[in-house]
This record gives sequence, C-alpha cells and structure tokens, in this order.
Amino acid sequence: MLYFLGENLAEFAGPIRLLTSYVFLAGLGTAVAAILTWMLLPRFWHLLPTDQGREFAFDAERSIGKPVSAGLIFIPIFVLTSVVVVPFDLMFIQVLLCVLLAMFVGYLDDRSASGWSEYRLGAVDLALAIIASIVICQLEPFTMWLPLYKDPIVVEPWLFILCATPLIWLSINATNCTDGVDGLSASLSGVGILFLGMILYMILGHAEIAAYLLVPHYQQGADWAIMAFIMMGCLTGYLWHNSYPSAVLMGDAGSRPIGLLLGVLVLACGNPFLILVVAFVVLVNGATGLFKVALLRFFRIGIFSQIRYPLHDHVRHNMGWSNTQVLVRFMLLQLVGTPLLLVLLLKVR
Repeated sequence: MLYFLGENLAEFAGPIRLLTSYVFLAGLGTAVAAILTWMLLPRFWHLLPTDQGREFAFDAERSIGKPVSAGLIFIPIFVLTSVVVVPFDLMFIQVLLCVLLAMFVGYLDDRSASGWSEYRLGAVDLALAIIASIVICQLEPFTMWLPLYKDPIVVEPWLFILCATPLIWLSINATNCTDGVDGLSASLSGVGILFLGMILYMILGHAEIAAYLLVPHYQQGADWAIMAFIMMGCLTGYLWHNSYPSAVLMGDAGSRPIGLLLGVLVLACGNPFLILVVAFVVLVNGATGLFKVALLRFFRIGIFSQIRYPLHDHVRHNMGWSNTQVLVRFMLLQLVGTPLLLVLLLKVR
C-alpha cells in the first residue's frame, strides 16, 4: 500500500519517494511492528487464556496461570503491518492468510482444556503445509538452487509441493517444541527469520551479487525480506515481555504461525537446505524429539533413550542448566553456526 502511494504521489511531494525505498519500508515495518507489539500485548493479555501446564515438561508448573496465546495479538499486528508496508502481491496475501489460519488453529489448541491430540494437530499442520506449498509455487515450475550443483534447477510444481510440504510441517512442529523456555523459541526463530531476510534482500534480491555467487536472482526477494523483518519486529516487542521471568507466553497461537513463516521463507529462498543453516538449533532441540517418538511409536525402534526431548528439558533436568543458560548458550550456537554454515552452503556449488 505504501509503495503504491510512493509511486503515484512522489511527483507531488519529493519526500514521498521514501515510500519506494525498500530499506525505508523494511525499517519502518520493523519499528512499527515492534512498538505496536510492545504496547498492545500488556493491554490485552488479560483477555487471553491461561497456561494449564504441559504434561511431561520440565518445570512446567512455573508457567501455570500465565497468559498464553500471545500470538493472537502479535500475529494480526504482523499481518496488518505487512499488508500496509510490503508491496502488494496476491501471493503475499495468500501467505498471510495461511499464517492467520495457523494462528487460529494454535489458539484453539491453547484454549482447549486438554489440548488437541497429536494426530489431530499433525493432520491440520499437514494441510496447512500443503496449502502453503501450493501458494509459494503458484502451481508453476519453481527455480531452485542446491549444493554441489552450479546451475539453477527448475522443479515441476508437483515435485516442489512433495518436497516443500514436509519441510514446512517440520518447521511448524520444531518451532512449537522449542517453546518451553522463556525467550527461547522467539529468539531462535527470530534469528533464523532475520538471517533469511538478509539472504533474501542482500543476496537473492540483488542481481549482481546473486550472479557472482551463482544463485538465482528473485525479483521479489526484497519483498519477502520486508515481511521477514516485520516478523522480527513483532518478536522483538514480544520478547520484551517474554524475557525471564516471563509475563506472557506465545502459545501455539504464536509458535505455529512463526514456524510456518520460517518454512515459507526458506522455500522462498529457493534452497530447502537453508533450514539446516538458519534453524539448526531449533531442529536439534525440537525436531530430533519428533523423529525419536515417530521411530518408537510406528517402528518400535528406540534411539537416544538417555536423552530427554525437547533438548532444552534435558539440559535443565539432567545437566542443571538454568533457563538463562539455555537461552544464552543455544543462541550462541545459532549466532556462530549460522554464518559459518551459510558460507559453506554458498561455496559448495
């Protein structure tokens, strides 16, 4: 919306040209999202359901009674800010609708006294992942780039959907599993989304840099980047209130749409292996437990029997880490590991 105004009104007032600057739009969107989330969360969290504690979770009693489903407040802020700031495109509107749908599903689970069953949530997440995969490729051939292969690869829609669906499903559930320590899920997923935004803006959205690094140039890379930075703004405002000891929890209404957006942004970058780069701590912490449970439940194969999952519960229960130690150490691993892995991914071509 703002970009459209800048294009059409710049001739009448020179400063309005700023609205056509992607750097300005990214900064504006990030700041507005952060400030609105920071201001509105404490005004409305008394209307949210309260946490009932999670079965088998370590130290879950500390969260009982706290407002949960903060995503019900900051996800609409993200969506509305994106509609105003991100240059209009029907695909982006469809992505935002998917994010809202994931928020709504998460909220229904948060407010349920006993919570939805794992199979029910898994099936709904699968449906969301399929829809999001279709939205990204628009049922047209999709250009991707992969390690060990120098030239871009054009993938047929059916193959893209087949590969993209499990990635988005895994991203949703790994992000959800990581939401068990104050500030952890928002910090790790926020850093991942921030890196993806920088990749989309500085590399894939820049024709010369993309050509130099032998990766495809995506004309909408900068548009995706603005959306990523807006979500980072929302998470910044949320973390102000979720830092230890937290006053509010994001709940499934926050973690599921964040996980969905993380997976969508990875696919928008055109390389599914980026999920291992920008979210490897999230995957090790949450997705490994999903893999362990699936092997045991469906194939009667037991692995990592001495390790408690999510991993943040293991290090607190078995190794005596405090919540602050978990957050700082996991974040250090993410901040140090992501740039190294990214350089490796870009160079192994």
